Amino acid sequence: MPSGDPATADPAHDASRPVRVLIAADGEPVDGAALEAAWPGWADGIALVIAADGGARLAERLVRSIGAGRQAIDLIVGDGDSLGEEQLARYEAAGIPVERSPASKDESDTELAVRAALARGATDLVIVGAVGGRLDHTVANLGLLAAPALAGRSCVILDAATRVTLLSGPAERDFTGRAGDIVSLLPLGDGVTGVTTTGLAYPLHDEPLPFGPARGLSNVRTAELAGVALRTGRLLVVETPATLPA
Repeated sequence: MPSGDPATADPAHDASRPVRVLIAADGEPVDGAALEAAWPGWADGIALVIAADGGARLAERLVRSIGAGRQAIDLIVGDGDSLGEEQLARYEAAGIPVERSPASKDESDTELAVRAALARGATDLVIVGAVGGRLDHTVANLGLLAAPALAGRSCVILDAATRVTLLSGPAERDFTGRAGDIVSLLPLGDGVTGVTTTGLAYPLHDEPLPFGPARGLSNVRTAELAGVALRTGRLLVVETPATLPA
């Protein structure tokens, strides 16, 4: 990830204006109606749509879900191995910019899409298609949430069964959903300290969650608003809608 301020890469970027970017990765496909049923308003305010290689197929299906008369993907990035030359040429002929990378590279295509979003001033990233499919890709995509370049920006990974957010302490955040939603708190690294929750059936009061034990798994939202605070460490907040089986 770039270490400087990615917004400076776009001279037209207005730092005072929030920029919400949808990134479509090449994992398990999902349709816009399913996302809206699980996470109402998930696509509100999307300004740019960036596809990570084969995620272009998903992006095509989702692009009309975000409204504003949008008809096209704004950018495709990656090495193109999932799309192939013929399909890449079709996108380019349609006027969609393609930023190609070598097949031998350190970054995943999804990471390149995140970098492209930040270079265009993204302040709020919504990543779909990042879970399911190959387990190693899913784990790597979850790890992207901890990228230093995302500090101070909102980033969420979505599918129809899951919403994943990373909190880095000290942090405090409210999460809106439905009573009965499953909310799992999963520590990363050496674990987290000072975890306090509100609006969950099994509360925590300034307590540690070490990495390994599953104490934070499968809590339950008791009201539309739940709160999570922590003092140190990194904590994945994984939400599952109440409409799905636990």
